Amino acid sequence: MSERQASVTRDTLETQITVNINLDGSGQFKADTGVPFLEHMMDQIARHGLIDLDIVAKGDLHIDDHHTVEDIGITLGQAFAKAVGDKKGITRYGHAYVPLDEALSRVVIDFSGRPGLQMDIPFTRANIGRLDVELFGEFFQGFVNHAGVTLHIDNLKGKNAHHQAETVFKAFGRALRMALTPDPRMAGMMPSTKGTL
Repeated sequence: MSERQASVTRDTLETQITVNINLDGSGQFKADTGVPFLEHMMDQIARHGLIDLDIVAKGDLHIDDHHTVEDIGITLGQAFAKAVGDKKGITRYGHAYVPLDEALSRVVIDFSGRPGLQMDIPFTRANIGRLDVELFGEFFQGFVNHAGVTLHIDNLKGKNAHHQAETVFKAFGRALRMALTPDPRMAGMMPSTKGTL
């Protein structure tokens, strides 16, 4: 497969974001977003997905984190769509279960070309640090809309909200890694009976 890398910049009145991504990396992560807990979670995506990820974001954090978190999800989704290209030869589907102490999450993804998000995370508190947990939904909705994926996220168990979030993002990274891995038996072939994704 050719190099699966992309650089995307999104510039609005609310945020200015640049994402550089290498889907065949080693899990290197750099970020400057002003949203520390989201950076910690995106580090899990990079490390467990073996994706090199560099994100710089400047947003209207003096209002709140909403626009920045959502727009990072959007820009990351755009970068994934660009880097994965025509999807020929990829596994397409990925899934992972990840535990962390008492917490357990499952993530299933399909690079279907059809945006869809089903997310069930019964967070045990409203904020992790200063980050409103509702914003994880905005992040993943932005991602699926622009990456063109179907994504199912379920936190199956958990009492500690930090653990709940971390298992979700680790499982997301692992599911991405599985779905994006080249399938040698499908080399040069589209993983769909429709012939397109």
